[in-house]
Amino acid sequence: MKFIIQIIATIIVCFLLQSFLPWWTLAVGASAVAYFIDNNALPSFVAGFIGAALLWIGMAYYLDQATHSIITEKVNKLLPLNAFLLTGIVGGMVGGLSALTGTFLRSK
Repeated sequence: MKFIIQIIATIIVCFLLQSFLPWWTLAVGASAVAYFIDNNALPSFVAGFIGAALLWIGMAYYLDQATHSIITEKVNKLLPLNAFLLTGIVGGMVGGLSALTGTFLRSK
């Protein structure tokens, strides 16, 4: 149950922070959520990864649909991965490692 709560809280907190502050506040939000939700290391990393990845994929898809952007098609031709998948991996790694950091800070 803490796993699902951490995913949802990570999405909400990071979305609110990124609405007003730079992209790197994702790391601050994910580590703060992991600090306050007492999980073990692996579930905390996975929850941070999933929460941040879903948030960034959702935001990228929303911006792509809202602007009718053609840049996504061009990026997809250049890179071997889909642009949304690549965005999710990058955001997920930042969120997962930050959540792991928050968990380790709590354990000290």
